[in-house]
Amino acid sequence: MTRTITYQQAINETLRQEMEKDKMVFILGEDVRVSPFGQTAGLVEQFGKERVRNTCIAESAIVGTAIGAAMTGMRPVAEIMFADFMYLAMDAIASQAASWRYMTGGQVKLPLVIRTVSGAGWAMGYNHSQSTEASFMHPPGLKIAVPSTPHDAAGLLRTAIRDDNPVLFFEHKFLFPTSGEVPDEEYAIPFGQADVKRQGKHVTVVATLLMVHKALAAADELSQEGIEVEVVDPRTLTPLDKETILASVKKTGRLVTVEESRARNGVGAEIAAMVASEGFDFLDAPIQRVGAPDVPIPYSPPLESTFIPNEDRIIEAVRRVLG
Repeated sequence: MTRTITYQQAINETLRQEMEKDKMVFILGEDVRVSPFGQTAGLVEQFGKERVRNTCIAESAIVGTAIGAAMTGMRPVAEIMFADFMYLAMDAIASQAASWRYMTGGQVKLPLVIRTVSGAGWAMGYNHSQSTEASFMHPPGLKIAVPSTPHDAAGLLRTAIRDDNPVLFFEHKFLFPTSGEVPDEEYAIPFGQADVKRQGKHVTVVATLLMVHKALAAADELSQEGIEVEVVDPRTLTPLDKETILASVKKTGRLVTVEESRARNGVGAEIAAMVASEGFDFLDAPIQRVGAPDVPIPYSPPLESTFIPNEDRIIEAVRRVLG
């Protein structure tokens, strides 16, 4: 059986279920007891202040504390309020959390989840609007989840909390009110398992987070012209499901990548490089990438709307790849 709930509810429910199941799971972060976006709302009333811990406004301290707790057997879920603030904890994330299991020859486990909110569109300016997930694909030892639906958010978060390695979990702020079907029973989605959100035969579009929905909207419009777009959602960036992406490109012969983060050195750049090196013979046209321009995110709403990739830009890229 399934029911329809929101993306925000899926995250909240999964956190609650995992905290009920395992007393080692606890939450820490800025204002997690109040929960401005609602993901941790009501948890302090059920589990108390020891397991839902408000912290100081210091991201490096939040992640550092979580690393220490994870090393001693706890399963912390740390919240960084905005993805932009992840850079304030870069050393703790990329050098410490990512490396300790390797540096100790597997003797020390790091069952740590760092949740954060990404994405522009609220005219909140540069330090509250970035999509920083591509920055963390480089350090080895980190897993990165980017769910686009309530179903994926619940399944991937459960996998993340139960994993013995550090996981970065990105939640797009515009996805919180979106609804979708989620099973009544508990389930987990394995990392490295992409999902084909729409079948097609002419062009493969690989998109992440909110861009999955914009890609689906673009595909609907293009289908009226007889152009059938296959939309692939990786769901996790590390590990990346190369097999599903390559199989889709082999079928369609064309690839467009779509992300809200900047196109330069971005998620699409890595996917394009992978396809070019491992599936070059499948390609009938040059790969097209859709992403944000290489500029700071503007505060001005009209400029910000120009910065964020939209359906029209996806449609233009599909037309280009079709020649």
